[in-house]
Amino acid sequence: MKQWVTSKALSVSLAVIVLLSAAAWAYVLSRQEATRLLPRPVVSTTPKPKPTSVAYAATQMVTGLNVPWSLVFASPTRWLVTERPGTIRVIEDGKLAPEPLARFDQVTSLGESGAMGMVMDPDYAKNKLLYACYTMARGSVLTDRVVKFEDRITTIGPLTTVIDRIPAAQNHAGCQLSFGPVDKKLYITTGDAMNPSSAQQVTALSGKILRINSDGSIPTDNPFTGSPVWSLGHRNSQGLAWQPGTNQLFATEHGPSGTDGAPGGDEINRIIKGANYGWPVISHTQTDPRFVTPLLVYTPAVAPSGATFYTSSVLPQFTGNLFFAALKGEGVYRVIFDKTDPVKTVSNQKLADVNVGRVRGVVQGPDGALYLLTSNRDGRGTPRAGDDAIYRLGPVSK
Repeated sequence: MKQWVTSKALSVSLAVIVLLSAAAWAYVLSRQEATRLLPRPVVSTTPKPKPTSVAYAATQMVTGLNVPWSLVFASPTRWLVTERPGTIRVIEDGKLAPEPLARFDQVTSLGESGAMGMVMDPDYAKNKLLYACYTMARGSVLTDRVVKFEDRITTIGPLTTVIDRIPAAQNHAGCQLSFGPVDKKLYITTGDAMNPSSAQQVTALSGKILRINSDGSIPTDNPFTGSPVWSLGHRNSQGLAWQPGTNQLFATEHGPSGTDGAPGGDEINRIIKGANYGWPVISHTQTDPRFVTPLLVYTPAVAPSGATFYTSSVLPQFTGNLFFAALKGEGVYRVIFDKTDPVKTVSNQKLADVNVGRVRGVVQGPDGALYLLTSNRDGRGTPRAGDDAIYRLGPVSK
């Protein structure tokens, strides 16, 4: 009798367990079904909008330079800089090499003259060719010479003259270099060599923007047959920049300094094939139907030098803007163009938060930042600790 009762109790217990398990499973299934029927959360696939403006600052990157004039990026970690006394310096991984890559023995560095513009060949990645402009003396006569040479990492190859005997002087010696992004021609700015009337003479190389092939020969589509002259009537242009999208050339130009006209009248010009920009016949805001009117005129003088169009999105508020370095103006200026009319300016201003003294050059780096060359040791500035220096104008790290 006792065994029968025990078996019966066990059967009842098993039945209760089965019933409870079934109830629990039914509950789980009902919860799953309820969850399935609930509206699923919407996951946005729309990317977050990119910032239209970011904070930036000028950070000193390299010190100990002697009047740097031109900066090129042979690679993201290897930079080359001309110094006006006649050297090319190497900056590797952010550090200035103690010895120059090269010294131009024939350089004459007087006043504004010396080793100036430098540019990489459009095919530099394959041929390693660089081009540089420097002033040299032939007796008492100063002239500019443009040479090309191979970058051999620890030294340079032999110099080959590309164009020679460009009139120069202690002041108004040019000499900026730039390759056209489409035509691959070499453009060269020349000063009037303190002989203003020569700027109006097509047969003179002074006071011009020149255009030649990379081997020094004259392109057949230049405006004046057999001449390297591309435009004339310039006093002393020291900056060239190509506008993205239009591939139009813009140039900075120094206006009169008091000895050759009323001080001021610095210019920003759009360079047109065969055009005459008026110097010394007109300057400042004067106009004449024979000459091209500047896009912008700066009085008092700011002494505009190197220039570049900003094409990166690292500093999104600057994309598409023109920047130029200012010597007397001590800083960097920004020019904004009309989006519907790319040759019309809508505003321009000095960057208020860049305080590094005289600035010779402004170049966009491989990282999308702007790099500034100071010129505080050129005899017209007040040297600061570390001068001359290279500054990086980039986003502020959060």
